[in-house]
Amino acid sequence: MNESTKIEGLVKTAMEKVHELAECETVVGKPIVTADGTTIIPVSKISVGFASGGSDLPTKSTKETFGGGSGGGVSITPIAFVVIYNGEAKLLQLTANAPKENAIIDMVPQVIDKITEFIDKKKSEENTDSTEE
Repeated sequence: MNESTKIEGLVKTAMEKVHELAECETVVGKPIVTADGTTIIPVSKISVGFASGGSDLPTKSTKETFGGGSGGGVSITPIAFVVIYNGEAKLLQLTANAPKENAIIDMVPQVIDKITEFIDKKKSEENTDSTEE
């Protein structure tokens, strides 16, 4: 067996093991439904590192000697949850260094709802005042 075939076998085995760890459900987890009907979906970040190598070692005999190895590492970090309640979906980020822009964008629907409620309340009060006069 030549050196490239041996290294290919090492790499293939290592990649199969990494693939087993890094399933789709690892990134976007299974939905969890709470008693009040809230659905929570965990979202994670996966980082993968991998290395391999090998060489035929020189010997005094005619026997072929091969030395090689491979290794890898996987890091799974939860980064957010998608929370669905009453038909509204929100992204709750866990990272402390999440960009401020994301936090502001996430707040926009809430701010618009508050402004709309305030305007509706003012219009309702004005209509009540004008009918009393």
